[in-house]
Amino acid sequence: MQYSFELITGPMGCGKTEELLRRIRRCVIAKKKIKVISPEIDTRAHGDYIESRNGLWYDAIKVAHAIQIMHIVKPEDEVIAIDELQFFDSNIVKVITELMKQGKRIIGTGLELDFKSEPFGSMPELMCIATHVDKLHAICMKCGCEHATRTQRLIDGKPADKSSPLVMIGGDETYEARCIQCYELPNAKQDEEVSKKFKLLHFEAR
Repeated sequence: MQYSFELITGPMGCGKTEELLRRIRRCVIAKKKIKVISPEIDTRAHGDYIESRNGLWYDAIKVAHAIQIMHIVKPEDEVIAIDELQFFDSNIVKVITELMKQGKRIIGTGLELDFKSEPFGSMPELMCIATHVDKLHAICMKCGCEHATRTQRLIDGKPADKSSPLVMIGGDETYEARCIQCYELPNAKQDEEVSKKFKLLHFEAR
């Protein structure tokens, strides 16, 4: 069997899991032997399955560490679907490389950028080793344009500060897609330092 690694990426709300489920359904129709895997840290689906925002779902095996995938995948498995790749530890790159060597078809999803608009986890390396990458866009929830590429974290309805923890599992009430012009990342610490310097300069000027 010819190996491949198809990576579906983009901001939250762009339809990554929906596209993954579409490809899984096609594999089911083709009578392929499929193994679906999801990171244990993603608790948005309250059970052993992956679910898209439009309500589609499919049974999945939850794992805490990337290396566990090698114990789950069997020789007869033809298609390995992995959701939310950005949440896995760095061994996920070695795991997917090994599965490719075994001739598996791997279909994965993941956020390429975190809420700070910085590369998320092992996604840069995974995008490099992928045989095919689909970068999806979402609708900007602020201006309505169709080219949202950023994930905006909101806390109490306001953009989260840069010092906010990297991983906070939420949903529509916590995250939304934004275009690059509407995306905001406050930095309270930096603003405080600037304010202190301004006050010091003002004091010295007196």
